[in-house]
Amino acid sequence: MGYSGCLASHLISNLIQLHSPLLLSSFLCLISFCSQKKNMGFSLKLQYCLVSVMVLLPAVCYSQDYFVKSRATYYGSPDCLGTPSGACGFGEYGRSVNDANVAGVSRLYKNGTGCGACYQVRCTNPQICADNGVNIVVTDYGEGDNTDFILSPRAYARMAQPDTGAHLFAYGVVDVEYQRIPCQYSGYKTQVKVHEHSKYPNYLAIVVLYQAGKSEILSVDIWQEDCKEWIGMRRAYGAVFDMANPPSGDISLRFQVRGSAGLTWVQAPNVIPKYWKAGVAYETDIQLY
Repeated sequence: MGYSGCLASHLISNLIQLHSPLLLSSFLCLISFCSQKKNMGFSLKLQYCLVSVMVLLPAVCYSQDYFVKSRATYYGSPDCLGTPSGACGFGEYGRSVNDANVAGVSRLYKNGTGCGACYQVRCTNPQICADNGVNIVVTDYGEGDNTDFILSPRAYARMAQPDTGAHLFAYGVVDVEYQRIPCQYSGYKTQVKVHEHSKYPNYLAIVVLYQAGKSEILSVDIWQEDCKEWIGMRRAYGAVFDMANPPSGDISLRFQVRGSAGLTWVQAPNVIPKYWKAGVAYETDIQLY
């Protein structure tokens, strides 16, 4: 088999493992198109096909419109809700958001960029598992027995059919399948919360709440009026960004967001007032999708 044949075979094998029929069929279509271009030199044909696949691959993989097999368990909680001390830094929001259908994740944590993402998770035992499973929000980091999800007790119970919850909890760890879904918060716009650890006016830490859609916040900049430039904030941990000696006056932010439209910058002018207070969430006029 020639180099191009080996390359195509390798790519097709990987696409099959991704369980993405759309991506696979699109790739095969591209290969067919390239093979018909007899007047093109080999190098030009190969470059065209590779560029086309590289453009297509991130978009389809990011959308993740397919289920991935994994495992899930749950953590102990006296009130069956989330934990306010989660690794994402959401505080009480992480305890009760999405009716406390929340989870800690391991590899999906992505060093904090996975915080706030939403997933549909459903267990696979047809005798005790509901068809739709549960929609969860990532609020914490956690590792289990080869699990991707450590669910709140409320979220774990939602995966079961009526009157079978006790059987599901008895398993402890169950096989599941999951897919990324858009977060939806009816009646809420994106909010910027001044983290409780902030100390006015010398230290500012923020966390973004009610982040809708499939977006991921990669970085946050703050506008420095005296320098007339954007200055990057530090990702302190999870979804918390901070800065020592922040600008005085009303504070404008911009977010580098990865979503369905690719990489974009979204600005929130004067979102934090001059005399900000720790623990207060300020509503923006933006929505992250």
